[in-house]
Amino acid sequence: MKVAVVGATGMVGRVMLQLLEERNFKIDELIPVASKKSVGKTIVFKGQNVVIKSMQAAIDSKCNVALFSAGGDISLNWAPKFAASGTTVIDNSSAFRMNPVNKLVVPEINASELTKEDKIIANPNCSTIQMVMALAPIHKKYGVKRVVVSTYQSISGTGKAAVEQMNNERNGVEGDMVYPHKIDMNCLPHCDVFMDNGYTKEEMKIMNETKKILSDDSIKVTATAVRVPVSGGHSESVNVTLNSAFEVDEIRYLLSHTEGITVSDDIKNNVYPTPLTAHQKDDVFVGRIRRDDTLDNSLNMWIVADNLRKGAATNAIQIAEYLVAKNMV
Repeated sequence: MKVAVVGATGMVGRVMLQLLEERNFKIDELIPVASKKSVGKTIVFKGQNVVIKSMQAAIDSKCNVALFSAGGDISLNWAPKFAASGTTVIDNSSAFRMNPVNKLVVPEINASELTKEDKIIANPNCSTIQMVMALAPIHKKYGVKRVVVSTYQSISGTGKAAVEQMNNERNGVEGDMVYPHKIDMNCLPHCDVFMDNGYTKEEMKIMNETKKILSDDSIKVTATAVRVPVSGGHSESVNVTLNSAFEVDEIRYLLSHTEGITVSDDIKNNVYPTPLTAHQKDDVFVGRIRRDDTLDNSLNMWIVADNLRKGAATNAIQIAEYLVAKNMV
């Protein structure tokens, strides 16, 4: 079993390497891939120094699986070349998510759609993953009609430079600005670039990907994505209108018995999820589950997850684990 990690020195790439160790993923040969300036340097994996290779060297190695987290342009250019060599690519960028040819997978929801012929598999957006994890069992039982979501997204979702910007601001150090405004002690309703319709690209990802993962174009989704000065973990306030009546206790029971979800909802004791709750954990945490009395068949939820783990690296590795278990790679 040969596994390439493309973008091995980035934030998500490093977490992928950590999780491959933690989860005892069967690897006979790890092939870390990074930019030209990193080729020839080493990373430590399972206590051993492993040499970083170039893209072409990784392709020539005929990997079974390539975990990509190096940006959309790199994925568009290189993922098809890996796939052509017989490697199954699991891509963490937005490059292939809405391509009708490529599956968009959250394993707990739709891994069963995968086949051996799927050579480029898309990993959904981090904010989408945690939301659909909670929506999927509800949609299956009651039918989801409409979703209104506001996100509170960690700076780690932007990358190492964003973390550096916030740390510089906190320490009074002049440095490069990743965001158009100060992020420390601030909130920016601006995740990714603005589109012609007034939404950001991040908001459109959530709106479009949700329908694809849940296989239902009739679901209406609207989103506002906000960047907050938190170093890890995304939070979401989600308002959901269902097609049929429900009891809040039924929703709470349903979610608490869903794989990959932890219900943390005891307001009498101030128990509800926070980014610190989810830090370095793989579950999606749901709390503040309550009825919306302003609209029939509607409820509110607060959903939190570690965006670098379940929102990115964990989900990708879970896909790889499924493929291995089904002898698809």
